[in-house]
Amino acid sequence: MSEPTDKNLAIEFLVEPFVEGAPGPHVTAAVDAFADASIDVDMGPFSTSASGPADDVAEAVAAMIRASMRTGATSIRIQVGAAASDLDGVGSLQNALIDMVRAAERDTGTAANEWDRAQKQAVVRTLHERGAFLLRGSVDDIAEIMGVSRITIYNYLNAIDGK
Repeated sequence: MSEPTDKNLAIEFLVEPFVEGAPGPHVTAAVDAFADASIDVDMGPFSTSASGPADDVAEAVAAMIRASMRTGATSIRIQVGAAASDLDGVGSLQNALIDMVRAAERDTGTAANEWDRAQKQAVVRTLHERGAFLLRGSVDDIAEIMGVSRITIYNYLNAIDGK
């Protein structure tokens, strides 16, 4: 048996097939595996995320894989890393864009896939002010989240810059 660790881990996972707003039993099984380990999860537009003690996360991941595959999952994508609390306050650029989108969802009180045109324009302005579009590939990612073309995002950005 291995020695327990006090390190915290952050995990992001996506259980396929996934339909936003209508998670199937395989997605529910994944979330339940973390709930059974007393780990809260946050379902976002890209993936589901959670964090907790390394041993608890590892056990929850094993339970999640078994339960999700048994209930109809076709694939599970998992990414695990050090929790932000273990990084001496330095956040990860890898998660910056998703964190900005989640903040915009909280600010608007609406899921990204439900934003109307005015909300999308306001969110693009906010993301621009926060530097989201400095991240490589962010225009494509934001366009996909909002259900618009990348040209639409560039049009919103041009309007912000007065071009």
